[in-house]
Order: sequence, then structure tokens, then C-alpha cells
Amino acid sequence: MLEGKGVVQTSDMPEKMQIQAMQCASQALDLYDVSDCTNIARHIKKEFDSFYGAGWQCVVGTNFGCFFTHAEGSFQAEIYFFFCG
Repeated sequence: MLEGKGVVQTSDMPEKMQIQAMQCASQALDLYDVSDCTNIARHIKKEFDSFYGAGWQCVVGTNFGCFFTHAEGSFQAEIYFFFCG
């Protein structure tokens, strides 16, 4: 199991969903090497798609950039968190 604490930087998710996101990320880090960001992101996305319906986006890693376009009100929830040792 991942050592360290999950720290939420920003989120508009309900607390229960935030906890689930961090648990899912922790589980993915147990399954994949920390440098395997693609499979970690895929694992988290598939879990959230199965719990909350399709359409989730997941970005994993350090020093990354991203750009999303969406219609107003189309994002269900967002969270930005990290694990510290």
C-alpha cells in the first residue's frame, strides 16, 4: 500500500468522491510503477467510469500540461490532489 498522505489542492467533488479518487489512485500506484502514468490514469478513469458513468478525464504525472474544452455545466466534478511522503 502507498505510504504517505493524500492532499487535496482543489476540488468541487463531494468528500466521499474525493476519498474514492485518492483510494483509487493509491490502488493504481500499488499496481503500476510510479512512472507508468498512462496505466495509472487509465485505471482511475475506468474505475470512475464504472462508478459514475462514462466521460471522466484523468491526468497523472509531474510537469504535465493539459487543455480541455467543454460545454458549460458538462463537468460533473473535478479534483486536483497529490500524495506526499
